[in-house]
Amino acid sequence: MRIDDDRKYMARALELALRGMGHTRPNPLVGAVIVKDDRIIGEGWHEQYGGPHAEVNAFKNCSEDPEGATLYVSLEPCSHYGKTPPCADLIIRKGIDRVVTAMVDPNPLVAGKGIRKLKDAGIFVTLGIMEKEARKLNEVFIKYISHHKPFILYKAAMSLDGKTACHTGDSKWISSEDSREEAHLLRGCYKGIMVGAGTVISDNPMLTARSEGMEDPVRIIVDGKLSAPLKAKVFNEPGQAIVITTSRSDEEKRKALTALGVDIIMTDGEKEGQVDLEAAMTGLALKGIDGILLEGGSTLAASAFEAGIVDKVRLYVAPMVIGGAGAPGLIGGIGASVIKDAVKLRDISTERSGPDLVVEAYVDHGETVKGEQQIENPEREFEIRPDMTAAADKES
Repeated sequence: MRIDDDRKYMARALELALRGMGHTRPNPLVGAVIVKDDRIIGEGWHEQYGGPHAEVNAFKNCSEDPEGATLYVSLEPCSHYGKTPPCADLIIRKGIDRVVTAMVDPNPLVAGKGIRKLKDAGIFVTLGIMEKEARKLNEVFIKYISHHKPFILYKAAMSLDGKTACHTGDSKWISSEDSREEAHLLRGCYKGIMVGAGTVISDNPMLTARSEGMEDPVRIIVDGKLSAPLKAKVFNEPGQAIVITTSRSDEEKRKALTALGVDIIMTDGEKEGQVDLEAAMTGLALKGIDGILLEGGSTLAASAFEAGIVDKVRLYVAPMVIGGAGAPGLIGGIGASVIKDAVKLRDISTERSGPDLVVEAYVDHGETVKGEQQIENPEREFEIRPDMTAAADKES
């Protein structure tokens, strides 16, 4: 089969995988397509956590016997017993002739073992078709399973001259209605949403998804001095809330927050009243937070970039110029003293959201992130490499 055909069917598998967005975490998004005689005879995707995997659903939806067919799956089939039996065993029993997968599963419980099992059973395996797209689809899962820390997306709206509000504080609305609707959809795609105490005090937001079929994210408030009022909506709306504070914060207020059902994480930074955001990420991961949408103001944004926890940025640039030396900008703090110390971005892409320009990019941390090797290799052979095993132990 031609590489173009492989890419066509893998693109369909990735499209199907997207349908599980917001419902499978902390497991990955996976889609599967079964092709026989150049015809799709079965499709499926991982629909929800704990439910059947994509391969199982594809076989269940088959219109005819899949024996001798080719299976396209966006992630290496599992080879272990977790919430469900091994998909590799099912593929072998169904008599599949060839498996095409986009990438190796970084989960150490799999990490090449599924592909090895398929090859040992005499199944022809192709690895690396549309791997870059597959890794982007599951970037949250890859970061979480490989590093035991949440993937952080910083999202913000600004004018063309980089302002987030007028000098009077007015900011409603810089972004378009289309962009705001998309932002609420993003909230449902991430396990948590993080803001600072200043945002809670000034806006009193609910931080809900408000998108049909999507769960509200866990509300994470960074508040080193516990200055946010107890009556704030984030502490009293249904759903989970977490406050990141310091050991020197008011103990009585911590008790009051706990009485409201709020979880407390204490991490002390170098300055009094300042939280250690990097350490807090480990605490959040232990609570099952695999991905976070950072929507905080300029102060929290500056702290997050300084702590090196931001993985990706998504900026909505409105076609307007606000101006004014006193108008707030996107990132606060002191900022870089020299250009070489500025935060560098890579893999920049742009799109439109209504009248707004959307700029998306990844933070360049200056090193290859474990679990992110890309091999985009159309060869129909698989060679297990030592660096394919990720250092994590969470069940997929």
